[in-house]
Amino acid sequence: MNVEFGWFLPTMGDSEVIGPPTRPATLDYLVEVAKAADEAGFKFALVPVGTTCQDAWLASAVVAGRTEKLKFLVAMRPGFVAPTLAAKMSNTLDQLTGGRVLINVVTGGYPAELAADGDFTEHDERYARTQEFMQVVRKAWTEETRWDHEGTYYRVEGGNVFPRPYQRPYPPFYFGGASEAARKVGAEETDVYLLWGETLPMVRERIADMRARAAAVGRTLRFGMRIHVIARETEAEAWAAADELVAHIPEGFQTAMDKILSRTDSEGEKRQQGMRKETEDLVIGPNLWTGIGKARVGVGAAIVGSGESVAARLKEYVDEGIETFILSGYPHLEEAQRFGKYVIPYFAGQRVEVAAATGI
Repeated sequence: MNVEFGWFLPTMGDSEVIGPPTRPATLDYLVEVAKAADEAGFKFALVPVGTTCQDAWLASAVVAGRTEKLKFLVAMRPGFVAPTLAAKMSNTLDQLTGGRVLINVVTGGYPAELAADGDFTEHDERYARTQEFMQVVRKAWTEETRWDHEGTYYRVEGGNVFPRPYQRPYPPFYFGGASEAARKVGAEETDVYLLWGETLPMVRERIADMRARAAAVGRTLRFGMRIHVIARETEAEAWAAADELVAHIPEGFQTAMDKILSRTDSEGEKRQQGMRKETEDLVIGPNLWTGIGKARVGVGAAIVGSGESVAARLKEYVDEGIETFILSGYPHLEEAQRFGKYVIPYFAGQRVEVAAATGI
């Protein structure tokens, strides 16, 4: 199995420590991060969505125009754009960049944030809509003649989306979710099923479950993980950096974050919060630390350590079946460079043998 690394484009701004952004998400800075990720050995960059983020599609298009090789993992958001229009958007960017587009399907896990954008759909129904959305997008990507679709959420007559995708048959779908409704969609529709950073036993259970679900419908899945990293030359330097990262959270900031976190209906978010409560020192496994989750929504776990130990922990996840890592670290410019210096050499030119690769 060839292990692939993705980085993160901080379109909400960046910072040296956890807290409000101190580096604005200017075009120059985003391009600098993207180029640093490319030079470090990353193959793509996740472009996030959220209230405080720039629009992912516009940001990707502009940054892609000033870079050459890095791919962009861009979000389609069911409920906010028609699937045929989403297909046209992805095909256009795919064609104009020569195949540098990957698709992240984001259902959403915060009802208040969704409501602020006009979506009041309940949790399980959102995932049912997501599944039909993915099916229609795939039709728009692959059908060579005009086609119709009539479902619960979408109706298309004479569908005929141009341009066609640059990548054939189409850019891969990335999708994640820990709830029963999300797992169904993942097993039946996605190409790469994403997990947030969790302990090895938790990852092992999820992958085994998803392999079985996919096999039941005649499919196989690839698996990816979204997690933070704090990589330094030595263990001591890495843990000191972790402590410093959360040492200056502004007064009231964590309380505000806790209030936001309490409003989620995301099972994955609840699992992240549960891990953070397991130990007082926030260390829940070898080199696995949940301190970032004290003041950040989404994935709150990080692998902390020397380049050698971070690489070793990543390879343990590879042994469970993870072949794609979507990483981030603060600040994203320097941490990309550090990861490239201290960790990626352990993977360079290697084909990692995976003990649990059945079905991938």
